[in-house]
Amino acid sequence: MSVLMTQRNRCFFKIRHRTIILLNRTRIHRLKSITFCTTTQQSEAAAVNEISTILKQNNWRLLMQSSQITKKLNPDLVQSVLYESQVLEPQLLLQFFDWVHTQMGVPQNLESFSLLAIKLCNSRSFSHASRVLERMVQTQKLSSEIFYCIVKCCREFSGCDNVVVFEILIDVFKKMGMLNEAAFVFLGVVKDGGFVPSIMCCNSLLRDLLKLNKVELFWKVYDGMLRAKVSPDVYTYTNVINAHCRVGNVEEVKRVLFEMEERGCSPNLVTYNVVLGGLCRNGAIDEAFQLKKHMFEKGMIPDIYTYNTLVDGLCKQKRLGEVKMMLEEMYGKGLRPNHVMHTTLIDGFLKQGYVEEAFRIKDEMVTQGIKLDLVSYTALINGTCKLGKLEKARAVLDEMIMMGPKPDTHIYNSLIKGYYQDRNIIKANELFEEMKKRNLVPTMRTFGVIINGLCHCGHLHQANRVLEDMIAGGLKPDAFLYTTLIKTYIQDSRFDHAFRLVNQMKENGVLPDACFYDSLIFGFCKAKKMEEAKIVLDEMVERGLKPSAYTYGPIIHGYCKAGEMQVAASYFKEMLGKCILPNVVIYTSLIDGHCKKGDTKEAFSTFRFMIGQGVLPDVQTYTVLISGFCKQEGIKEAFQLYEEMCQKGITPNIVTYNALINGLCKACDTERARELFDGISGKGLAPNSVTYATIIDGYCKSGNLTQAFNLLDEMQSRGIPADSFVYCSLVHGCCKGGMVERALSIFSEMVQKGIASTPSFNSLIDGLCKSGSLAEANQLLEHMVDKHITPSHVTYTILIDYHCKAKNMKEAEKLFLEMQKRNLMPNIVTYTTLIHGYNTIGKRFEMFSLFEEMLARGIEPDGFVYGLIANSYLEDGNMIKTLKLVDETSIKGVTLNPNVSGMLLDALCQKEEFSVVLKLLEEFAGQGLKLSPATCSNLVRGFYEAGSMDKAARVVEGMVRFGWVPDSSDVNDMVNGDQNNADPENSSNCLKQATLAVAK
Repeated sequence: MSVLMTQRNRCFFKIRHRTIILLNRTRIHRLKSITFCTTTQQSEAAAVNEISTILKQNNWRLLMQSSQITKKLNPDLVQSVLYESQVLEPQLLLQFFDWVHTQMGVPQNLESFSLLAIKLCNSRSFSHASRVLERMVQTQKLSSEIFYCIVKCCREFSGCDNVVVFEILIDVFKKMGMLNEAAFVFLGVVKDGGFVPSIMCCNSLLRDLLKLNKVELFWKVYDGMLRAKVSPDVYTYTNVINAHCRVGNVEEVKRVLFEMEERGCSPNLVTYNVVLGGLCRNGAIDEAFQLKKHMFEKGMIPDIYTYNTLVDGLCKQKRLGEVKMMLEEMYGKGLRPNHVMHTTLIDGFLKQGYVEEAFRIKDEMVTQGIKLDLVSYTALINGTCKLGKLEKARAVLDEMIMMGPKPDTHIYNSLIKGYYQDRNIIKANELFEEMKKRNLVPTMRTFGVIINGLCHCGHLHQANRVLEDMIAGGLKPDAFLYTTLIKTYIQDSRFDHAFRLVNQMKENGVLPDACFYDSLIFGFCKAKKMEEAKIVLDEMVERGLKPSAYTYGPIIHGYCKAGEMQVAASYFKEMLGKCILPNVVIYTSLIDGHCKKGDTKEAFSTFRFMIGQGVLPDVQTYTVLISGFCKQEGIKEAFQLYEEMCQKGITPNIVTYNALINGLCKACDTERARELFDGISGKGLAPNSVTYATIIDGYCKSGNLTQAFNLLDEMQSRGIPADSFVYCSLVHGCCKGGMVERALSIFSEMVQKGIASTPSFNSLIDGLCKSGSLAEANQLLEHMVDKHITPSHVTYTILIDYHCKAKNMKEAEKLFLEMQKRNLMPNIVTYTTLIHGYNTIGKRFEMFSLFEEMLARGIEPDGFVYGLIANSYLEDGNMIKTLKLVDETSIKGVTLNPNVSGMLLDALCQKEEFSVVLKLLEEFAGQGLKLSPATCSNLVRGFYEAGSMDKAARVVEGMVRFGWVPDSSDVNDMVNGDQNNADPENSSNCLKQATLAVAK
């Protein structure tokens, strides 16, 4: 009976450990299974007993091999042996387990791993348990299966040290790089397992999660730890502080530190160092020093790591003076900078451009017997390359090779990049070849540096060849490499090459990213291809990529630069609609665009909106707004903005001062401009060429040539070369002041220096003409052409004007033809000058020909030209053409001199019978001509207001008959301007006034 019960118990255990039967089968199925196993399990039970008996023998392996046991082995039998063998040592069971693995070669049941690991933990064989659990994980079962299997076995096993096996499992997952699974087990233990992990396990997991930047999991584990009532210790708090530091949450760091001390958990040196590191990384260097002081007060002695952290923070904030004080403090405490600090100092000094100081630190390292390693040499070479000290960088590389450390690709990349930036392609290529000779395989980064460098130097064909070589060598270019080349082709307006590369990129399966689209948009905008940029933006959105401020910025800037402010504003609104926050650069582009359009009101409104949105203006923002107000004579508003930026701690730059000086000069306040100019050096700034040019121009325009020439001497003594603008201002000033000889001398100097410009030449021509030296002016024109200084239409117009005034019309005609041969099209000023000249000498035919020519060329005459022509028509007695011309000016809204209209009506009304007026109007209509409603109204109104109602009525009758006004029109309609399209307020008042005079 007892034997039967034992067999049944074993059978029940067997079934109970098969979850598929327990979970998925009905009671009947289980009973059937029990019935079935009663016959088969007897032999298995015998096998379990036999194995257990053999295992007690020293030569159990030999006995097993010689028996039939090996044929009976299966995972279920092994599981039963592990479960039943309560008296056997766990180490012996582990040996058996390993032996079975060699015999069977198949994975065991998860229950077997679990049972064995638990037994080993109970016997404190933790390293063996770890090995078993590692093999269990290697079965590649789900972490949830592994976890819940161990939970089940733990609950069935009495006397089990439950939590240890889970802590070992967590450790195994961590060692295998499976931190997500480790966190799952931990959270399962505290939630589903009902076990409480040790503080050491918690801290270890938190530390490892933080190392791999798994911040979200970190906080889940930390919350789970608190729910399990595990009290944090100093190491826990240190991890938590580190997590807050990672995301720059300085306030939380300080809160946790305070909480530690409140709970009686004293921070140790490691904790303080972590806090210091976080504060320094987030720029809170002053708070870091306050904490250091607090450490001293608590008797905590900073170590070398503390000083390393503080020195690194000071270097990043460019506070190198305080770095030296920190070093002195270290030396005073008997501490010497270690290798890390020396490298930090070298890097910091080089970033500030202090090359000698950096190399002094290097020499100090050598003196102290500290060998420079790869990191130190990298800092030296990278820093000197960025400063353009390429020969020095090369010398460091040679020293490095001689001293032993082997340079890596990063070092060669820095040098190659430096030489490309210096446009020294030969040296860059030599370094690339040297790198390959040292068996250093070029990386994607290397090819990126080379392609970018060649693009920078304008060698696009060679850059494209490098790309092809790279592909041929088995390296697949990424989106960044393609983007670099494509963007450069676009900026070079080689769009076919760019699109070919885009297609190649797609064929090679390289998916464009947001950076690719941003670069394309930037390239198109820079090339002023705004429509193409818009198409790229649309494609980017269609592909599901989200535009950013960097996407919209170039588009808005491009439209602002083109003066299309409405389009720029529409993209700005689109950004806001997509919840994309514009940055200061975008706001500055909009403000600058409005300023350049002369709309300072809208510019200022955008400025205030920007501040309201929490975007702080920078020096560029204030400068473009100040410049805008200065150009629109808003000098008061400009200085208010200047004072505002200073109060906000935004330091004006030289461009700001240039704008203010320009504004003061435009306002003819050169005295105040000079005060501002003289105060620049006191602001730590130096006047540049634009500063000098602006104030010299101001002095020239105000007639103070003495000060202008004094400043010219001053700028040249300071090594600032005077450009064409400065000389042009001086030439103009001298000509304006009647100092033509001095102007000629300056212009000759410009020619010698190769900076002679057309505007300066025009000023000189104008000066000579004003002084009556027309012959010299003509000679100067020939000289200008010989010196390859291109004359403009302004040049010819000046000369034509003065020849016309001198009645030298043949010379004027000659110049007029010559300018057109040079493809310089005459403008309205040129035509006006010639027409007036011909009018002066009474040449009507030439006047009328030029008038017809300018109309044919689409050049719209002004009131002065219309007046000259109308007057000439009148003098020739051509009333029809005169009336037509006057009517034309009325339609176009051109204001005529009232004398012209008066003369016309005088000719119509005073010198002839009134019937002649009607006859003239009839003749006008007979030629298919039609007076505008405005002209009709003005004629009728003139007679009406003079009391000549009869004449007014007869004129209206004629106008109705000619179809110029509606049939229903009468005198009152005409006077009140009620007939179709008549707009007396906007029509010319000149004709009205003249009509009044004649009718009286």
